[in-house]
Amino acid sequence: MGTWDRNKIILLEMVKQSNNSFCADCGAPEPDWASYKLGVFVCMSCSGTHRDLPNISRIKSIRLDNWEDDLVEFMRRHGNSTVKAHYEKFVPAFYYRPKQHDCVVLREQWIRAKYERREFTGEHMHLQKIYSSGCYEGTLWKKGKANKQFLKRRFVLSEKELTLVYFNKDDLSRGPKAVIPVRDLNASFQPEKIGHHHGLQISYVKEDHTRNLFVYHESGQVIVNWFNAIRAARYAYLKMALSPPNDSELLPLLTRSSIKEGYMEKTGPKQREPFKRRWFILCSVDRRLLYFKTPMDALELGAVFIGPEAHGYSVRESVPKRARCKWRCGIVVETPNRQFVFMCDREQEQREWIGAFREVMALPMLPQHYALEADMSRRKS
Repeated sequence: MGTWDRNKIILLEMVKQSNNSFCADCGAPEPDWASYKLGVFVCMSCSGTHRDLPNISRIKSIRLDNWEDDLVEFMRRHGNSTVKAHYEKFVPAFYYRPKQHDCVVLREQWIRAKYERREFTGEHMHLQKIYSSGCYEGTLWKKGKANKQFLKRRFVLSEKELTLVYFNKDDLSRGPKAVIPVRDLNASFQPEKIGHHHGLQISYVKEDHTRNLFVYHESGQVIVNWFNAIRAARYAYLKMALSPPNDSELLPLLTRSSIKEGYMEKTGPKQREPFKRRWFILCSVDRRLLYFKTPMDALELGAVFIGPEAHGYSVRESVPKRARCKWRCGIVVETPNRQFVFMCDREQEQREWIGAFREVMALPMLPQHYALEADMSRRKS
């Protein structure tokens, strides 16, 4: 057996070990690449960012490339657990650790923060203060409420005031255009929807309806700093409001992403009304199905609470008789107070939506869900 074959076998055995069997940066299973300068095993997606850091990291395929003995020995001495213990030693509790399917800018900036800027080793703690000091401000490009044009707007996030405000002009003395309580604030990356790699959707509740702001920044580092600054403010607020015994209860509430988005057609409560195409967003954290006229609408048209099956909620395939709609793949969602009928254009979409509804219905109800369900029922009564 040659050196190439022997070293390949050694590396393949190393990557089967529990501490190396997931990407060191995004957690993707079965990583096929490794940084022989850092000593970590990474997936193909994350390897691209490592290639952009030649002074920090050097990448090789563990299956296709030739590995010299000294590089294999270096990988054996290090490995994911050892390296992460150093580069992730002081990651703040609120800081978002990207997962396999998160957008590129989140994964890229996580890798750069760890290895290039060394934000979490203890060497450059001042970099964390940018997004964790309790006050963060700057200019973002924001989409207009009634048009597609993005304009520069000044945003100020204050943990002390528990608010995010933005101004139409740089002259802050003229007062803010909107004051958003941190209590209702959410941020999620939506690059495809917004049409920019750094697109961020900021949502909040205004007059019992969800309001969306669509923003971006040319710098990936800046937009991810904004994202984590919002998470830091939410973390401070929830620690004060809920006083949980540990952070595990808080972290899912800091920012939330949808588990399913897309167009469906819906009819009215009598089911004799014409079906209208709407953009739907389903979130598992607050158990709400929101709908809008288009993906980039500023204001939600309505919302449906999705409770568990034990409370009278269910979902099934169905095609209503005499349905006046173009699409033929039907879904019926039963709630204690009403039956909702939706139509999808393809069977694949129908299956995905039913799976997403069932995923939410299988989750246990938390105290905040009971309060939200009661509040939404009160508003509709």
